[in-house]
Amino acid sequence: MSWEPEVNEIALRRQLALQMGGPERIKRQHDGGKLTVRERIAALVDPGSFEEIGGLAGVGTYTDGELTAFLPAPFVGGVARVDGRPVAVGGEDFTVRGGSASMPMERNKGTFLERLAQEWRLPLFLFLDGAGANVESIDSLGHTYLPSSHNVFAPMVEAGVEVPVMGAIVGSIAGAVAARAMLCHFTVMSEPGGALFAAGPPVVKRALGADVTKPELGGVKVHVQTSGAVDNAAPDEQDVIRQLKKFFGYLPSTVHELPPVIPCDDPPDRREESLLTLVPRTRTRPYNMRKVIEAICDNGDFFEIQPQYGTSVIVALTRINGMPVGLIANNPMMMGGALTAGASDKQGHFSELCDHFHIPIVYLADVPGFMIGPQAEQAGTLRRGMRAFWASINMTVPVLTVVTRKNYGMAGHITGRANKLNYRLGWPSGEWGSIPIEGGVDAAFRREIETAEDPVKRRAEIEARLQEYRSVFRTAEAFGVEDLIDPRDTRRYIAKWLEIAYRQLPIELGIKSKPGVRP
Repeated sequence: MSWEPEVNEIALRRQLALQMGGPERIKRQHDGGKLTVRERIAALVDPGSFEEIGGLAGVGTYTDGELTAFLPAPFVGGVARVDGRPVAVGGEDFTVRGGSASMPMERNKGTFLERLAQEWRLPLFLFLDGAGANVESIDSLGHTYLPSSHNVFAPMVEAGVEVPVMGAIVGSIAGAVAARAMLCHFTVMSEPGGALFAAGPPVVKRALGADVTKPELGGVKVHVQTSGAVDNAAPDEQDVIRQLKKFFGYLPSTVHELPPVIPCDDPPDRREESLLTLVPRTRTRPYNMRKVIEAICDNGDFFEIQPQYGTSVIVALTRINGMPVGLIANNPMMMGGALTAGASDKQGHFSELCDHFHIPIVYLADVPGFMIGPQAEQAGTLRRGMRAFWASINMTVPVLTVVTRKNYGMAGHITGRANKLNYRLGWPSGEWGSIPIEGGVDAAFRREIETAEDPVKRRAEIEARLQEYRSVFRTAEAFGVEDLIDPRDTRRYIAKWLEIAYRQLPIELGIKSKPGVRP
C-alpha cells in the first residue's frame, strides 16, 4: 500500500493553483502594466524562500468524483525571508474574481496570515489589489449579516501591535481591502494603476450621481498629495518593492527587539564644511533642509516618508554610524517651515511610529510657529498641532534637538519634551522665543507705537532694543540651551548621543500591552 496517488494529487493541485485565474487573465494583468501577486512576492522575497500556506484552498470541479478543474482562492500568502529576515507575505490575486472576497475561504486566508504574523512575530508585507466585499457572497450564504459579526480587522490591528505591517497598493482597492491599507504602518501606491476608496466609482455613481474615474476618486493626487491617507507614491511596481524593503530595513522585526544596527564605513566624526554656510544670514531667506539631512546621514542616504504631504515638515528614517534614527525636520522652503494641519498629522504619526519600534528621534528645528490665518484656522491647525504635541510628549524613546535657526511658540514645544530631559544643541544661526520679535512688537507695544510722533521710527527702535536679547550667546549664558555647536560637528554630536541612546532603549517596552500606531 502506498499514498503515492494522493501525493501526486497534492502536486497536481499545487500546479493548478499556480495557474491562478488562467493565461488570459494573467495576460490582462501584464497588459495593464501590473505584476501578478506571485510575481510580486517573488520580486520582494529572497530567492527560493517563499513557503506558501493554504495553496490548496479554492474550488474544485469534479466529474464522477475526479478533479477536472480547480479555481484557487483569490489570496496568496505564506512565509519567506526578506534580506535574510523571516517575514509573512501575501496579497489578493486579481486574476481570480478581481481579488474580491466573494469566496468564503479568502477572508480566512487573509486573516490567518495576519494572525500568523502576530503570533509568530513575523513582519507582514501585503500586496493590496482587490475589491473587498462582493454581493455574490450573499448567494452562497443565503442571508445577510451584521458587519460586526465578523472579526475582519482586529487581526490586522493586533498584528501591528507586535510587528511592522507594510502595504503596497498596486491596484484599485476598495472596501475591506482599502481599510486594511489604512491599518498598515507604511503604505506605498503605484502610479499609474493604484487607487484607494471606501467605495468605487460605480457605487459613487449610484449613491451620489457623480461620474468620477478611479484616479480622480482615490489616486495618488488624492491620497498621497492631498489627504495624506497613503504615505508614498512609486512610478512602478519595482519601485514599490524597493520602497517596502528600504522602509523595512530600518525597523526591528518585532517590538520585542531593537532596531537593526549595521556596520558603517562613514566616519561618525565626519565634518561637513557646507553646513557652516548653509543657513543664510538674511533671516527671511529659505535654505534646503534636505542638504542638512544628507550631510549628517551615513553616506547621505535616507528614506523620506510622505514627501508630498504636509510639506512644511520632513520626516525620514536614516542611519548615523549604522544606528537607525528618525529625523523630523522643519522645511523652511515651504511656508517658512510653519507647522500646518497636515504637517502636524504627519509629524505626530511619525513620532508614534518611531516610538512604537524603539527608534530614537532627532529634531532638526527651524519652525516659526503654527501656520496662521483663516485657512489654517478652518483646517484645525492648532488642534491637530497639539495632537502632535500629545504624541511627542508621550514618547518613550530618547530625543535630541538641533536648532538650525528658528524655534518659536507652541510649535517650538513639539521639538523637545519639557516633561523629560531635554538635550538641545543650537547652531549660531539659532533664534527662539515665545513669538518672533517682529510679530510681537505690534501687539505688545501697540499703544506706545500708535501715540508716538513717528510710529515707524518708534517701532524700529523697540525692535532694535529687543533684538539684542535674541543673541544665542545670552541664552547659552543662562543655560537656556544645553550647548551651542559648530554646525560642521553636528554628525559627531548626534553619533555620540545615539551610542548612549541605544543603551537606554529597553526591549521590555515591547512586552507591555501597548496600543498600536494609529492609522
